[in-house]
Amino acid sequence: MATQHHPIYDVFARVEDNFSKTALGPSRWYIATIAALVGGNDPDLCANLYTYLLTKPEFSTPPQRQALVRRLREALVKSVSIIGVCKPLEAIMAINRCERDEDKDRSATREGWQCDEANRQRGQDWLGTLYTRDASQTLGLFDDHKDFQWITERITYGLYLSDRQVLDDVETEMVVLPGIMIQNLRTETHWHIRGTRRLGVSAHDVKLVWDSVQLVAEYLGLSLNRVPTVEQVEGDV
Repeated sequence: MATQHHPIYDVFARVEDNFSKTALGPSRWYIATIAALVGGNDPDLCANLYTYLLTKPEFSTPPQRQALVRRLREALVKSVSIIGVCKPLEAIMAINRCERDEDKDRSATREGWQCDEANRQRGQDWLGTLYTRDASQTLGLFDDHKDFQWITERITYGLYLSDRQVLDDVETEMVVLPGIMIQNLRTETHWHIRGTRRLGVSAHDVKLVWDSVQLVAEYLGLSLNRVPTVEQVEGDV
């Protein structure tokens, strides 16, 4: 598929190069990138990420493109839990306008979902993995506003973030950390730098993810002046 060069393609190339210097593998840079884009101020740019990826030989056939869009879509679905629904809707509609019919994947991941005890336990398990010794204390922040405890356990973590049908643990944090950081949120960025480190991602690699989100923010004209650095969080890991 021939596409015109867009200025943001240069950002994508720089982020891809950053990730090539990590142990995160070749297929996670675009998960972090789409999360940063959709959490920013121009979610339509997610379509440019899709067209950029289609220039690559590993996405040259309809089945490969269907697998790609499943991953991009799941990143956007998970992003609903941290930025709201409207921007991910804009992003998936923009991607949809670029897709050829034979490249579309029309599967669904959450049909039949139940807000039951098993769902709550999945959410708690994933919370426990990321927050470890801090899990109870963090949920306790919402003792006075229990709707947010309920949403955190059953919806944010149960419905969205603990689902492993498409993206794995590290890929999920490649959605959450960039998606929160691009919003210039101090506390939650701290939590998810720490959580990514607790998953076993090295400080070096998290720093390159952090740098990559800064590249996207710079392109979007956003100042991330409240977020902590990886070094500032390291003592809490």
